[in-house]
Amino acid sequence: MSNDDLRVSADRVLARLVGDATGTARLREDQWRAVEALVADRRRALVVQRTGWGKSAVYFVATALLRERGAGPTVIVSPLLALMRNQVDAAARAGIHARTINSANTEEWDTIQGEVAAGEVDVLLVSPERLNNPDFRDQVLPKLAASTGLLVVDEAHCISDWGHDFRPDYRRLRTMLADLPPGVPVLATTATANARVTADVAEQLGTGGREAGGATDGSRALVLRGPLDRESLSLSVLRLPDAAHRLGWLADQLDALPGSGIIYTLTVAAAEEVTAYLRRCGHTVASYTGRTENADRQQAEEDLLANRVKALVATSALGMGFDKPDLGFVVHLGSPSSPIAYYQQVGRAGRGVEHAEVLLLPGREDEAIWQYFASLAFPTEEQVRRTLEVLTAAGGPMSLPAIEPQVDLRRSRLEIMLKVLDVDGAVRRVRGGWAATGQAWGYDAERYARVAQQRAAEQQAMRDYATSTGCRMEFLRRQLDDEAAAPCGRCDNCAGPRFTAEVSDASLAAARGELGRPGVEVEPRRMWPTGLPAVGIDLRGRIPAGEQAAPGRALGRLSDIGWGNRLRPLLSAQAPDGPVPDDVADAVVTVLADWAKGPGGWASGAADAPARPVGVVTLPSLTRPRLIQSLGERIAAIGRMPLLGAVAYTAEAQDIRLPRSNSAQRLRALHGALTISESLSAALAEAAGPVLLIDDLTDSGWTLAVAARLLRKAGARGVYPLVLAVQG
Repeated sequence: MSNDDLRVSADRVLARLVGDATGTARLREDQWRAVEALVADRRRALVVQRTGWGKSAVYFVATALLRERGAGPTVIVSPLLALMRNQVDAAARAGIHARTINSANTEEWDTIQGEVAAGEVDVLLVSPERLNNPDFRDQVLPKLAASTGLLVVDEAHCISDWGHDFRPDYRRLRTMLADLPPGVPVLATTATANARVTADVAEQLGTGGREAGGATDGSRALVLRGPLDRESLSLSVLRLPDAAHRLGWLADQLDALPGSGIIYTLTVAAAEEVTAYLRRCGHTVASYTGRTENADRQQAEEDLLANRVKALVATSALGMGFDKPDLGFVVHLGSPSSPIAYYQQVGRAGRGVEHAEVLLLPGREDEAIWQYFASLAFPTEEQVRRTLEVLTAAGGPMSLPAIEPQVDLRRSRLEIMLKVLDVDGAVRRVRGGWAATGQAWGYDAERYARVAQQRAAEQQAMRDYATSTGCRMEFLRRQLDDEAAAPCGRCDNCAGPRFTAEVSDASLAAARGELGRPGVEVEPRRMWPTGLPAVGIDLRGRIPAGEQAAPGRALGRLSDIGWGNRLRPLLSAQAPDGPVPDDVADAVVTVLADWAKGPGGWASGAADAPARPVGVVTLPSLTRPRLIQSLGERIAAIGRMPLLGAVAYTAEAQDIRLPRSNSAQRLRALHGALTISESLSAALAEAAGPVLLIDDLTDSGWTLAVAARLLRKAGARGVYPLVLAVQG
């Protein structure tokens, strides 16, 4: 078939894909170049084009043409379920049968694999996490690699640790690329890659480097990098005095924003706060975060697609792949730490409409949140070496819970580190967990330092974006190394402000009431971490009911945009120790009163209500002893209860510094570190009832659990934790 005939066939598939009954739809020239490279030349192509350019049209059209020529199914590696669901629906419009394998449909895997083997599937969407699932990697992936007609790597910036959303699982694509038969085309796509990320992705895909616009010869990959302007987007920044003004502004202006859209927050807690407030103000919104159940996520997506909600209040869990062409606005309540991530998220809007509003409402809590996420960077060499030593000594597979007691890392960081080590060949994921390979491995400290410097530069760029007096779209495009960047004429700096900072008195009062409402439940620990006996601690299974803490309360979360903003400075490492401030103490009293009278509270009047606390006990602190002591005294005085005393550190643990890592490591540090004095034991026996346990901050909950266990064993009839803040 000539290329002219191929073009006719390609446009026919496009018409089906976009629902064009007239058959007049045509691929743009840049889209056609990519399709031609994949189908006619069987080349590898890297496409870096703005959101809405039509990358999915390229791989669906190419799939249909390759399948007509007898090629095997297209495999699309796709990062998020939202994208997968959109892609399956889009493929169906073009008569392409698409299926997906991901963590949400494990019960269908066998059926889907059978359909693939029978040639009934045209497109198989696979989450990157599946690439290193032992069964999938060893049993399914080799067969897929042997039969694949086209490999598509969507959101390919995830491959690069220079990218804003690096995912180690994506690096497993090297294995699949190496196993592809000669002549199988590969398409990598992204909308958010600067020149460095583009070069890194190209190198890792085995495509070789290339300047924008083409390749040196037919044996090299085609790199299509286009201008990144989004003509439909009008960018603005609005600085408001505090979180209450930002929430109040949203309540006043949400209905005036065009169509339906997305409100991004930086944390799960903020998303839940904003959703609750906007609903109380009468707005139809839904929350979408990493904690949202899969069924609820899918319902939220469907409600937004059908315009049944005005907005989704979302974290970056909705950052990639959600396809709603008529999305009318994106508002960020808090600034992302990367202009590249910001460009990607705002790119959800305005894909199929002439005008969409994009607004950034920065907050003073943003930088504290950036610092927290920066603390989750790749571990130190000492931590990595320790992990390799543990795996080597084991002589066989170890699960994450088995590794944790011996490695000072949170589970999420431990798992990411192991994935990187797997790609580097130092460990391998197998049935039963992870195993050392014995291969030599070097810690690339220089590279990790450069990545950290890059992250710091990105944060500064976001500060500059928020304060810039120049064109905002041009600023973002230059951050993505778009050589065609020029003033857009549409943003608030080019065309003048479109939003006023005014907030109605009613909305501001309601927002202050919402953010000022204190009280967060603190769920007690009920199970000991696994693996403790391996490090000499004979605790396992369920914590006996008679040794558990009861559900407790905190004034707020540090990630809240309400009380979090008040508590972060008070509890920061740099804050001086001192008596509890009056406003904080008064709020804790409100929490205590609401707790007592609420469902399950001791003053609720319920037949099964727990007993009223009869005394106050404080937890020791090496950094804030005056704060905790004064809080205990205030609560005791107001509640007309005795301050019975304090749990103490043992002599051997006077200088304890609890690791901010996994549960097993915290238990290991706490084991034997706390003690109950004879005087406190006597006071507990005399009080003969439950006690309030006072602390400043709870993170993992294990300090409260260990202290509660000691108090219960010493005679306390119950332990009710009451803390100022919950970490996270």
